[in-house]
Amino acid sequence: MRIVILGAPGAGKGTQAKFIAEKFNIAHISTGDMLRSAIAKGTELGKEAKGYMDRGELVPDTLVLGLIRERLQEADCKNGFLLDGFPRNVSQAKALNALLEELKLSLTHILDFDVPESVLLERILNRAKEGSGRSDDNEEVVKNRLKVYNEQTLPVSNYYKEKGNFITVPAGTKSVEEVREIVLDLLK
Repeated sequence: MRIVILGAPGAGKGTQAKFIAEKFNIAHISTGDMLRSAIAKGTELGKEAKGYMDRGELVPDTLVLGLIRERLQEADCKNGFLLDGFPRNVSQAKALNALLEELKLSLTHILDFDVPESVLLERILNRAKEGSGRSDDNEEVVKNRLKVYNEQTLPVSNYYKEKGNFITVPAGTKSVEEVREIVLDLLK
């Protein structure tokens, strides 16, 4: 399986991605985790990415694509992978397709987690109150992240709908367990 997970910040992508990766024994590639790790390690990429992330902006494509290219060639991706947090715009989706073609791979599933914006805002702000430790979990940055998502990332769903293998996951007001069951049924 080679999966892309789409959805707004707070849609539950990360939670479900970890479950899917474990269940199907595929690599979970979270660009957010990769970037946060680079920031924590103080790498050049991390320093550059931190400024963008702290403002709620997207990290430039070239930085993220370099990370993805290296990661897809690691041994644990041979059995499959799940991309969580990438692509975030149509340009990245096209670049990912070109990269996968170059690596002689293709996506098997595109999962789009559909959650109303009011629920997303509430989830992210609750995560911040619970002390997520993420510098991008505050109301001002969250609202900007949702604005950026609507302008830049939402069109990725339309791009993939035309390509096939696109599945909408109704994750709005359902529990983590209910969404997990829906995802398992959709991936069968």
